[in-house]
Amino acid sequence: MPKLVRAAVLTNYLEVTQYLGFNPRDVLAGVGLSKAQLQAPEHRIPIDAAVRLLEDSAAASGCQSFGLSMAESRQLSHFGVVSLLLSHQRTLRDALQVLVHYRHLMNDSLALFIEEAGKLVIIREEVIADSPMSCRQANELAIGVMFRLCAALLGAHWQPYSVNFTHQPPDNLQLHRRLFGCKLEFGSEFNGIVCPNASLDMTNPHADPAMARYAQSYLDSLLGHDGPSMLFEVRKAIYLLLPMGRATIEQIAQTQGMNVRTLQRRLKDDGCAFNDLINDVRRDLVLRYLDNPNYSLGRIADMLGYSMASSFTRWFIAQFGMPPAAWRSAQKQPKAHGEPGPLHHPAHHPDD
Repeated sequence: MPKLVRAAVLTNYLEVTQYLGFNPRDVLAGVGLSKAQLQAPEHRIPIDAAVRLLEDSAAASGCQSFGLSMAESRQLSHFGVVSLLLSHQRTLRDALQVLVHYRHLMNDSLALFIEEAGKLVIIREEVIADSPMSCRQANELAIGVMFRLCAALLGAHWQPYSVNFTHQPPDNLQLHRRLFGCKLEFGSEFNGIVCPNASLDMTNPHADPAMARYAQSYLDSLLGHDGPSMLFEVRKAIYLLLPMGRATIEQIAQTQGMNVRTLQRRLKDDGCAFNDLINDVRRDLVLRYLDNPNYSLGRIADMLGYSMASSFTRWFIAQFGMPPAAWRSAQKQPKAHGEPGPLHHPAHHPDD
């Protein structure tokens, strides 16, 4: 069953197309969506359709920052029923915990991880689709929305060090500079925001504890038993922790609030094994990394959890039928019309 998200994830899509003078009819039809669906924010749509719509619209309109353009005018109210609770959180740390806890009511395709390292905090974000595909526009949209949320809560006190993207920069950085107003790092090892750890604990002067309790009580009544898929939650955790060298079964089990045996049993009940999930995420991430000319093969091997380049090469050949250097070289060659590239090779799933 396809992963569904609120149509509100595409808030401002139609406004941006209108601003660009771009008619979205064909791209909407191409991903199986309609204007009517986008105008009903609580309507559930497939996450793959939303991600593809953003990528196809960026390509068709010629706007490389399409997703970020949608984020520029986002408001707290666009978080739907969670907005009231967010606006009355005492600190940014509390607000981020609300986002994690109630993500199923907003956009549970978003993987979010808060990493504290000394005086720095890294807010890592990754949009996870059901199928391997480029998520550049969706990730820029998510990071732009997160940035605006932090700015709405902290005002002038929100002064991050940098905004980081794993992809390459667009030809024109005007929108990125205007929206973020801080250092931009492209070709980074993660998607997210780096800020001082003091930012997380700055007090929100507009917080009202009584309103927060009321909002939380209401949201808890909406959660019910139809929570997010555990398999999908595990995949999201792997996407975030694998490049950090922390995607062990012990660490992933901890993110899910269970022990290793329970996690293994739950995965088995779903007809899946932990190593299969790791392999699927590696297959997706490696193609993204190889597409980034700033990443050496050694760095890619390390980010995928291989201490030896030879082990990484053997794995890649088993998955894609050629060495990673040959794959990267082939991507630079123009393809004859209708000729599939290496990305279209059939999937292999050897035992790890």
